Amino acid sequence: MVNKKVINGGKVSHWACINFSRSVQETTARGFCQELAQMCQISGMEFNSEPVLPIYSARPDQVAKALKHVYNVALHKLKGKELELLLAILPDNNGALYGDIKRICETDLGLISQCCLTKHVFKISKQYLANVSLKINVKMGGRNTVLVDALSWRIPLVSDIPTIIFGADVTHPETGEDSSPSIAAVVASQDWPEVTKYAGLVCAQAHRQELIQDLYKTWHDPQRGTVTGGMVRELLISFRKATGQKPLRIIFYRDGVSEGQFYQVLLYELDAIRKLVRP
Repeated sequence: MVNKKVINGGKVSHWACINFSRSVQETTARGFCQELAQMCQISGMEFNSEPVLPIYSARPDQVAKALKHVYNVALHKLKGKELELLLAILPDNNGALYGDIKRICETDLGLISQCCLTKHVFKISKQYLANVSLKINVKMGGRNTVLVDALSWRIPLVSDIPTIIFGADVTHPETGEDSSPSIAAVVASQDWPEVTKYAGLVCAQAHRQELIQDLYKTWHDPQRGTVTGGMVRELLISFRKATGQKPLRIIFYRDGVSEGQFYQVLLYELDAIRKLVRP
């Protein structure tokens, strides 16, 4: 990233930082945040140099309380505007803390977060800051890179007409685990002709079920009657909103299917896609 900028820089006007590491003093944390903010600016982002609040220190065993406190105080100070990003400084051995932060931020608060370990705060390197700034940029809706061939409209089967690219996989529980659900994940490109930016959806389904059940689904609505939807439809709608046009071609990558299941998965999932894109 030396002397290079991202293709599209995101914007962060309102951010805050929580320090969960007892070994990191406030002045050290403040210096790290300033360096990171500066690197985000250098990489091409609009990043406010100052946080909304002074850096807040909290114990790792009070993660939920700390996150909600900072979030609520920030909202009160911003008077209706949103807190866009939370930086979290974690102990190097943080156990379940990382997972708790992600779960609370994403499911309770609707807040984008970026975690950094104590060792990187004490030993700041330009390479580390550049890597973190790339992660933040993508999380804030920016794009880091695009293919040169995409910019010059030279990608076969993509550049000629509006095209959306899907990727799908199913993750199964470990061997011996007989009750946990399998998790299906589907991503789809949200820009064209670059096909660089992706949105993703996940859903739980039956234990060790390889066929993705929610690609297409129907249900009864008391007012609207029979309603059709599913993961593919949601991603097609978001593509149209993002690009302003309907995709005329779908390219679907499917991972993790054995030879014995290939044709079963192909027939089931291809049929699910056709039900959504055909009248």
